[in-house]
Amino acid sequence: MNALNVLYRDVTCAAAAALITVVLGLSFVQSTAVAPGERAAATPIVFLQMQPGWFGQPQPAVLVD
Repeated sequence: MNALNVLYRDVTCAAAAALITVVLGLSFVQSTAVAPGERAAATPIVFLQMQPGWFGQPQPAVLVD
C-alpha cells in the first residue's frame, strides 16, 4: 500500500510540473508573438461610470425628529 501512495504522489507531482511548464511556455509564446518594434492590436476598453443617485436631487434628505 505504501508503494501505491508513493506512486500516486510521484504521478501527481509530475502532472503538476507538466501543467506548470505548459502554462509558462504558452505565456512566453504569447508574450513574444509580436515582432520587436511592432505593437500588438489594442483591445478596445469601454469604461462605464454610473452617476451616484444623490446627484441632481432638488433638496437633500433631512431627518426630522
